[in-house]
Amino acid sequence: MTVHIEQRTSRLAGWSRLTAYFAAVLLLVAGAAHRFGLLQTGDFLSVLALTAALAVLALVFASLSFRRVWTRGDLGAADIAKGTLVGLAVLAPFGLALFWGLTRPPLNDVSTDTVDPPRFVRAVGDRTFGMNPIRPIGGASARLQAEAYPEVTGRRYAAPDDRVLATVLNLIERHGWRLLSDPRGELDDPEVTVEALARTFILGFPSDVAIRVTDEGGTTYVDMRSASRYGNRDLGDNAERVAGFLGELDAEMATQAGAPPAE
Repeated sequence: MTVHIEQRTSRLAGWSRLTAYFAAVLLLVAGAAHRFGLLQTGDFLSVLALTAALAVLALVFASLSFRRVWTRGDLGAADIAKGTLVGLAVLAPFGLALFWGLTRPPLNDVSTDTVDPPRFVRAVGDRTFGMNPIRPIGGASARLQAEAYPEVTGRRYAAPDDRVLATVLNLIERHGWRLLSDPRGELDDPEVTVEALARTFILGFPSDVAIRVTDEGGTTYVDMRSASRYGNRDLGDNAERVAGFLGELDAEMATQAGAPPAE
């Protein structure tokens, strides 16, 4: 007598795959919408939390269904594999952000001058409820920045302030940052500040940038500040932006002068 055992298809395995797929599509669509300004950052953060929860749920479904597939021979191994792999792929950016958050200093406002940083004027008015307020850079934050990012320093150039300012504005345009204030009509003042809104390359998280150009007579000094609008940790983004921008400014001014910037 032959006994036929009917194999059942694990519903949880199917749910694991579908939930993981939905989380992946939601992450991609919401990320693109936020990057191109179609989704506000506050709403995007809520969507990110939902996406992470869905990815975790997909892994839970996969683990629960795996036991039935392994012990009872139910069908669904392929769905379990797909749900697990896609769920882990969705959670990978969150894991990377967590690692950076644990290994990088808890800063969201970085400046080449922490005692008298470039002042935000437009940024103060543009920031709304839910965004980080503009505050002075405290001593503890200044010490953390100095230890973690010693490369974040001001620059002095043997060039007139109007030429340095024009180069700064050209670089801002090249980076695609939104210019919030243009001080070219204020060059009678020995000190002018440019404000702009920058965004991270992939997900488009916003940070306010202030670049101060000071005429010292024979030389021009440049300070730069970058402050995240959201979150108490910038994961190193602001320091990277300041150091990268000033490095490009060094190269541009050296090319114009035919020599390295003044010490």
